[in-house]
Amino acid sequence: MAFDYKKEYKEFYLPPRRPQFVTVPPMSYLAVRGKGDPNEEDGAYQAAVGLLYGVAFTVKMNKKSDRRLEGYFDYVVPPLEGFWYQEGVDGFDGTRKDLFHWISVIRLPDFVTKADFDWAAAEATRKKKQDFSKVEFLTVDEGLCVQAMHIGPYDDEPATIAAMDEFVRENGCANDFSNARRHHEIYLSDARKVAPEKLKTVIRHPIRKG
Repeated sequence: MAFDYKKEYKEFYLPPRRPQFVTVPPMSYLAVRGKGDPNEEDGAYQAAVGLLYGVAFTVKMNKKSDRRLEGYFDYVVPPLEGFWYQEGVDGFDGTRKDLFHWISVIRLPDFVTKADFDWAAAEATRKKKQDFSKVEFLTVDEGLCVQAMHIGPYDDEPATIAAMDEFVRENGCANDFSNARRHHEIYLSDARKVAPEKLKTVIRHPIRKG
């Protein structure tokens, strides 16, 4: 049976709706950076997602390639995620989609090295006859965070974020946004197939004690 990160690491992918603290170790990702409204039809965000999955499935299907990656094991491609920020905005304002800067990502298995990524990007380019140069290998060390499961439309996230902020304050901590630590979302539902009121999204914010 293929290894499923959501099932094996429930503390990172399946938190309760009530906010909780979590310490997230360094993880490597496929990443594409961009800006603008993610809902724009045929826009930069949609193009970035297509690029990510093109390389992600090239890595997954390495089992059928002549170049076997060291340490490879069969796995389920992890869910799409995103790091979001807005220049000149303290925290995160979901109502100003025009100001969004985003880093759209898909987690890589630990066995994937930078050299393996370079091979996968080149292989995807060769097979799909498409430019994957915007995809990068990114390692993120989130550290101490607060997170919660948001169920419902993306535009309703402010209520979940408000509950997270209150939980942080009640426990003597504070949000700790910076250029290296950003608003983080993990998309457990396919918005093309799931009704808005049933969408499941992990929301995670960096925090500090005191």
